[in-house]
Amino acid sequence: MGFIEKFGLWTAEQQDAARAVLARVEAEDLRTIRVSFVDQHGLLHGKTIPASGLPAVFRAGLGCVSTLLSKDTSGTTVFSAFNADGGLGVAEMAGAADVVLVPDPTTFHLVPWAPGTARLLCDLRFQNGEAVPFCSRGVFRTALERAGAAGYGYVTGLEIEFHLYRRAGHVPNDDGIGVCAHPTPVEPITRGNQLLSENLGDEVEPVTRRIREVLDRMGIELRSIEVEFGADQLEVTLDPAAGLGPADAMVLLRSTVKQLARRTGYHATFMCRPQIADSKSSGWHLHQSLVEGTRNAFVPADGEGPVSSVGRHFIAGQLAHARAACVFANPTINGYKRFQPYSMAPDRVAWARDNRGAMIRLVGSAEDGSTHIENRIGESAANPYLYMASQLHSGLAGIEAALPLPPSADDPYTIEAGRLPANLREAVDALEADTGLAKAMGAQFVAYYAGLKRAEIARFERTVTDWEQREYFDLY
Repeated sequence: MGFIEKFGLWTAEQQDAARAVLARVEAEDLRTIRVSFVDQHGLLHGKTIPASGLPAVFRAGLGCVSTLLSKDTSGTTVFSAFNADGGLGVAEMAGAADVVLVPDPTTFHLVPWAPGTARLLCDLRFQNGEAVPFCSRGVFRTALERAGAAGYGYVTGLEIEFHLYRRAGHVPNDDGIGVCAHPTPVEPITRGNQLLSENLGDEVEPVTRRIREVLDRMGIELRSIEVEFGADQLEVTLDPAAGLGPADAMVLLRSTVKQLARRTGYHATFMCRPQIADSKSSGWHLHQSLVEGTRNAFVPADGEGPVSSVGRHFIAGQLAHARAACVFANPTINGYKRFQPYSMAPDRVAWARDNRGAMIRLVGSAEDGSTHIENRIGESAANPYLYMASQLHSGLAGIEAALPLPPSADDPYTIEAGRLPANLREAVDALEADTGLAKAMGAQFVAYYAGLKRAEIARFERTVTDWEQREYFDLY
């Protein structure tokens, strides 16, 4: 009996999907399978196996070093991995022990830019079969289960901005192999800031067409791809869908865009605000609603106003926990440079009807059943599972407590309202102070995630910045 069967880790749907995957691999003569999991930063890691090894992985999973979960964004291990508890209070991680990648056969898809290659996304388990509490996919699944227990499904639509440049040449590296001291040198594809410009869209059409075609072959159909406000900035949108699917799609979309760009002479970045002239901040606007069966629970009944009572409480919950949830929506130091007044990004905790300056924008109509919210708090680098989980937990807390909705912020940049965190340190502090959200996300997970972020902050604060060099080198 294999590991997956022994611990009953697959549903009947996954068992059926596994048989279909093996048949497809043989029928399409696929040679290589990427077996990947999404780390704490929303990035893919894993191993590549020959297709002949897939039946064994479908029985036993695939071992992977647990220290990948202990690393910050630089790849530095920030917890004491060789301690008896792996530095995280978890005996199963002692001595940098392996965790097990358990593939989810329902996520199988082609990797169209690599001939004969496909990929599977995985969940993480300890060798005793228990779920790894630091698995991003698992954290989001717990939030979805909470919603399901309350009778709701969670539907999200994605709207993501990023920058696309042409690679300018060889990347210098004066500090040795393995050290990323110099960003990829790039040059602009387009000139100027021309929101939704058809002419600029035509300039980048060869690469955007390729992105669209490849994503379509992977089962990710773009609703739109367009020129955004900043120089060399694009935006893609996806239709709403329920459950884990949109988070999986976001991870695959980012990875696909970056890998495809690199293979075709471009560089794509989902960093919030690049240090390049005329760059604008990239955001990730998360469209959300709850469904009861097939009915949109945010659609108001007669006399309820623009949104149902369930929707009002959901919005109120997101407002109540906004500062704490911010660390998951904006996990990088760079992301907080986006919160500027009159920038089409929020700077305070407020909601409004169809106002792009508010953190939460209520949109849609009761007539066509499309009433939903657009939370504009996130940066494009956010881990989708953690971003969505924190949003869902916050909204559900509002429903459970029947929180009242404050008045609409018709002037969102002048209203008296709580400010969003000014930096990553403030966001981590807010998370640790919010006992409700910390409990929902998991106390063990929150302590772990806060430790990772504080390690990144400390490393940043030890670094001499360009600003300091310009300001003080000649002055003193």
